[in-house]
Amino acid sequence: MHGRHCGDQERRSRHPWGGHGMRGGWGRGGAGRIGRLLEHGDLRFVLLALIQEQPRHGYELIKELEARTGGAYRPSPGVVYPTLNLLEDEGFVRPGAGDSARKLYEITDEGRAALEANRAGVDAVFSRMAEAAERTSAAGPRVSRAMTNLGMALQQRLSGPALSPEALDRIVSLIDETASAVEKA
Repeated sequence: MHGRHCGDQERRSRHPWGGHGMRGGWGRGGAGRIGRLLEHGDLRFVLLALIQEQPRHGYELIKELEARTGGAYRPSPGVVYPTLNLLEDEGFVRPGAGDSARKLYEITDEGRAALEANRAGVDAVFSRMAEAAERTSAAGPRVSRAMTNLGMALQQRLSGPALSPEALDRIVSLIDETASAVEKA
């Protein structure tokens, strides 16, 4: 067991962020994956790239990621703000000048160097974000509306007078048939 930990430590020491950086395997289902868009640790580089584009507050970064994915991904403040603090501690970002109560972050030279060393991975993440936005923007509102309608109809029907076993069987059958049709569409 001791040898395994030494190897892990050695691998971490070779990466500027403790071994959690952009990885080559962008396929589905990888370990440590946050949704389908990010590997564990990738958010650091993505935030750094967005800050390189222009200085930003934490909330602006959250909204920008949500916009770039068409709403498919929205990191929580509990993920973004600690990551910004880590980037600041590591010297990759610094607070910029501003009159706001919110901290405006800007990239440092060290941050630019770290970002450029991982540019291919960042570009791959941004490409997947654009694909997610394309898929989401076309269907998102229409599908969301239809799902809301179904949910409301079910809630109304199930919260009313008790259903007969036949009526309940019919509702379940309709939902199952619809799910099957959607999978095949």
